[in-house]
Amino acid sequence: MHLAVVACGDRLEETLIMLKSAVLFSSRRLCFHIFAEDSLKPEFETKLKEWPSSYTKKFESNIYPITFSVGNAQEWKKLFKPCAAQRLFLPVILKDVDSLLYVDTDVLFLRPIDDIWQLLRQFNSTQLAAMAPEHEMPKIGWYSRFARHPYYGSTGLNSGVMLMNLTRIRSTHFKNSLIPGGLTWEEMLYPLYQKYKNYITWGDQDLLNIIFYFNPECLYVFPCQWNYRPDHCMYGSNCRGAEEEGVSILHGNRGVYHDDKQPTFKALYEVIRDFPFEDNLFQSLYYPLQSRFLDTVHTLCGRIPQVFLKQIEKTMKKVYENRVIVYLGANHKY
Repeated sequence: MHLAVVACGDRLEETLIMLKSAVLFSSRRLCFHIFAEDSLKPEFETKLKEWPSSYTKKFESNIYPITFSVGNAQEWKKLFKPCAAQRLFLPVILKDVDSLLYVDTDVLFLRPIDDIWQLLRQFNSTQLAAMAPEHEMPKIGWYSRFARHPYYGSTGLNSGVMLMNLTRIRSTHFKNSLIPGGLTWEEMLYPLYQKYKNYITWGDQDLLNIIFYFNPECLYVFPCQWNYRPDHCMYGSNCRGAEEEGVSILHGNRGVYHDDKQPTFKALYEVIRDFPFEDNLFQSLYYPLQSRFLDTVHTLCGRIPQVFLKQIEKTMKKVYENRVIVYLGANHKY
């Protein structure tokens, strides 16, 4: 399973905590593709080597420089957040990778990556990427109220968690507003940016919305519990999938891990950050989470702790059961 992330500036710790959450819960071996500024490369290498061997054997990591194959590199680098546009070039750079999951640095996995990876099997013959809606309610959605460019569906897409079949992306000619015949992914990126650069607010996410507005048959839309953000609870709970199944992937955008505006999100980040790898998951992760959540009940997000805890509890039980089975298998002859 291939996981890609782009880290620039002060995103080293956030990225490492995201990778930690991925390794903690996933069953199958992972391959990390980390795109980072040159100054961050040695820090990533050092920090990842410090993890215990019981976890480092669960992944391999590749660290790449920030590169853009078409257009003005400085222009791309400054689009929305530093280096965020790098994600648009993954199909071009990772030519030997068939499929991958891209996530922003401010994402936390609360269940195995294996589970979202299975969604690739649900793609039909034309679908080549998957994302969640930007919002569940058009009346209060950003795109439906403020966008000055085309966007997907009634509420637009959030690209912080994006599953991609890179092979299909590389072989597809995309409909667009530039020429009638269709363009490849790489051919389309810079002309599309040039046409809409004065109308976009959220950078590469807006460009993806424009692309899938013209090519809706290429997109698989997964539900909000796979990209759960403060917007899903700060105005009242509006992600039904999370209410029913629990949050699968937490996306702490707006910097909520680092301020006190959404203490429920901050609590999850800090407990996973502080969890010692070799400790008991229930004692050193789940129970501290429950305790921290008691201090967040004064917030709208904090009033629904079961939404945040349901999947992580289920995942921990599964991890524990697997370890017991492995231990018994290694020490008992039947």
